[in-house]
Amino acid sequence: MQTLSIKISDAEYGAFGFSKTQMNFTDLLEIVEVKIAKRLLDESLYYAEKCGLSAMTMDEISKEVGAVRKNAKNRS
Repeated sequence: MQTLSIKISDAEYGAFGFSKTQMNFTDLLEIVEVKIAKRLLDESLYYAEKCGLSAMTMDEISKEVGAVRKNAKNRS
């Protein structure tokens, strides 16, 4: 097994919620992936609100999805 040493700032250490100074790569990857997923979700919500998409009903969303799928089938 190889050892990799990474230096991060105190702010980054706190922002990622690390609780220990040594961990396996799989645990590090999971922590980073969760942080990225949360950031992307926040960005998606921001743009949905900015474009007025967050106010769509489930029926409106279903109709939009159906229209896109129908259009995709017609292109094949």
